[in-house]
Amino acid sequence: VRKVLGASVTGVVLLLSKEFSLWVLIANALAWPASYLWLHQWLQRFAYRAEPGIGLFLFSGLAVLSITILTVSSLAFRAALANPVDSLRYE
Repeated sequence: VRKVLGASVTGVVLLLSKEFSLWVLIANALAWPASYLWLHQWLQRFAYRAEPGIGLFLFSGLAVLSITILTVSSLAFRAALANPVDSLRYE
């Protein structure tokens, strides 16, 4: 609909990427404490104990965020370049 109303390709891609990135960040914020507690308990059962560091969680969060941005941006770019008349014809 935004494309029909004159939105640019960049605007559509940024809008969708920003929205999905926000959801990924919220999911990470909810999952990190639970996974830290579970990982800490699991590692306590070993003879040589290691503490899970913040780097592990930051790396995994950045990896998931980058995969999300690449995927959503490519799909949004393809959708933004499509002819909106073809999409509206089937609705």
